[in-house]
Amino acid sequence: MFVFVCTGCGAELTSPLSQVALPVHARQKYGNGAQLPVLMQSGTFAVDPDPWGGPWRMWDEIDPGEAEARGIYAPVRALSDNPTGEVVIAPGDVRGTRLVPEKRGGACCGLDGADGPNMACLACDLPVATRIDDCSLWQAVRLSPDAVHRVPVEGVHATPLSWAELAERGERTPPFEPIGTWGGRSGPGHYWSWSPQWEAAAGKALAHLLVASRGQRVEVPAGLTADVFQRALDDLLPADAPERRAVLAGPGQPSPDAGVDILLVPIHPQTGQTWAPASPTAAAYLVPLPLGVWLWLVSPRPYLPVPASGRLPRDVLRDDPLPLLPNHSFWADRETFQHTLVRLPAVRSPWLRTILKNVAQGTCAYLF
Repeated sequence: MFVFVCTGCGAELTSPLSQVALPVHARQKYGNGAQLPVLMQSGTFAVDPDPWGGPWRMWDEIDPGEAEARGIYAPVRALSDNPTGEVVIAPGDVRGTRLVPEKRGGACCGLDGADGPNMACLACDLPVATRIDDCSLWQAVRLSPDAVHRVPVEGVHATPLSWAELAERGERTPPFEPIGTWGGRSGPGHYWSWSPQWEAAAGKALAHLLVASRGQRVEVPAGLTADVFQRALDDLLPADAPERRAVLAGPGQPSPDAGVDILLVPIHPQTGQTWAPASPTAAAYLVPLPLGVWLWLVSPRPYLPVPASGRLPRDVLRDDPLPLLPNHSFWADRETFQHTLVRLPAVRSPWLRTILKNVAQGTCAYLF
C-alpha cells in the first residue's frame, strides 16, 4: 500500500491505498444530466496510462510520427498535452487539500476539471489534483503526476487475488440499473437503463472484436452476449465473408475448442492483466472484458417469474416481479470504442479506418 505526498512540502494527501487496474469506464461521459457514482473503490488507486484533460493540440498540429510514438494509429480530433501517469482515486480518500473555487471549469452541476488542477495542498498551496463530480461524469480525483509521489506504507503488502479466488467471490456487474438524475421541478428522479459500465465495456471489447474479425463475419454466443455485440458486428462487418467464432473463456470455464478464433476473457481487476489459456487455443485473439461483466455473461442471474395463480413452488425463493428492462437496444459507448480502436495498430487497415470515420461522423449512431 502507498500514501501520496505533496512534492512541494511532503504533506500526506491521501489515506493508504492499494493499486488496482484503471476501470474501463474511467473516461466515460454518460447521458445528459445523469448522476454517476464514484469511479474508484475506497482504499484503491489506479494509474492512467494516457494523458487526460487540457491543454489540447488539434490533430493537424501533430506529426504522424509523434502520434504513433504516443500509441495513436489513426486520426483523432485532438490530443491532450498533459503528462501521462495521473493517479485516480476516490474523492473520500483525499487528505490535506482545499478546493480552488476559481478553477470550476465549464461544468453545470459540479466540477469537470476543464480548467486544470482545482485542488491545492493545504500546507503549501501547491496545485496537486483535479476533482471531477459534474453530471454525466464518474466522480473521481486525479492526482497530478508532477505534484505528488507515492510513499510505501511499512508493513502492509497487498497480494493480488488469484483467478480462482476472483471467480469464487463472483462480484458481478448487473447489465441493467436505475440511473439517477439531477433534481428538476419535480425533484430528483431516475430511469431504468443498460448499465453505463456495460456500455463502456462493450465499447472497448467491440473495438477488439473488429480487429479480431480480420474483416470477416463474427458470431458470438447466443443470449445476453449476442444482445450486446451481435447487432453491431452484423452491421459493421460484411455478411458474405467467411465466419469467425467467438466464445466466452476464462477461469472455471471448460476449455474452448482448438478451432475457436476469438475468446472473450476477463481482465484481472487488480493487476489489469488479461486472462489467457494454456491450451491449443492460445493462438486465438483475446478480447478483454471487465471481470464483473464477464462473470454475468458466463453465469447470468436468473429472473424467475411470479406465478399467475397459486403459491410459489417450494424450491423457488424469489417472489418479486420481473425486473424492468431498458426501452431500447443495447448501445456501446462510442467514445470508449474510438479511444480503444485508435490505439490498436490494426486500425491502419483501410476497412477499419472507414468504420472509424463512419462512427466519428455519426453514420452508426444507432449502434452507439
